[in-house]
Amino acid sequence: MTDAEKEDKMDKKVSIIVPVYNVEKFIIETVECVRSQTYENWELLLVLDGCIDRTEEVLEEYCKEMADERIRMVRQPHNQGAAAARNRGVREATGRYIAYLDSDDLWEKDKLTKQLAFMDETQAAFSFTGYEFADENGKGLGKVVHVPAIMEYEDALKNTTIFTTTVMFDTKKIEKEQLYMPQIKSEDTALWWKVLRNGYKAYGLDENLVRYRRAGHTLSSNKLEAVRRIWNLYRRAEGLSVFKSMYYFCFWAVRAVLRRV
Repeated sequence: MTDAEKEDKMDKKVSIIVPVYNVEKFIIETVECVRSQTYENWELLLVLDGCIDRTEEVLEEYCKEMADERIRMVRQPHNQGAAAARNRGVREATGRYIAYLDSDDLWEKDKLTKQLAFMDETQAAFSFTGYEFADENGKGLGKVVHVPAIMEYEDALKNTTIFTTTVMFDTKKIEKEQLYMPQIKSEDTALWWKVLRNGYKAYGLDENLVRYRRAGHTLSSNKLEAVRRIWNLYRRAEGLSVFKSMYYFCFWAVRAVLRRV
């Protein structure tokens, strides 16, 4: 491979960041959905966040067997949470594009191919896609969340449709330093808002390319906790008044219900 070819390859490389904590039941299927991608120029950063089950052992056995040099296991010194794990992944990333994947979610095999083509077509620095709710076994439930073509800051405050496992950033257009998540609950939404507040637009590819596994008693399924988190984001992260927070919250509540019925 010539130097020019190497440079071109690096310029199109996707760094996929997966925070990993106690997911021995799901993690191999998630890794396999990456290895099955039609787009092959990627690196997979599995950020082990102080697992106390057999997740690390399962991954070590799998990586030894597969011998896929594109997969890297990165170990946190102790459990620090998803935000810190994703931020570690951003620091370790060597690709131009940053993509997020949660450790129990699944991508369709052409997710990267289609999303990269979409970003090239729209010249997007920040993109996201549609997705489908799935059961604990990863089987789609037929409830697909459609996404708008473009979201700006004001839109995002009303509509938290942007789902982490669908997001991709182009670090040629947004510096990596702007992609660190704050250490608060709903850190992913807080990052999207920060990026959009800085004048970027998020471009939505309205195609179902992701399966969002909703496994039992997860934080995401706790509705009261979700209400607390979004209110905290409005008041503390964004510094909005009570009146503005209530205004945006009403839109958020309606759309959150519609996504799930």
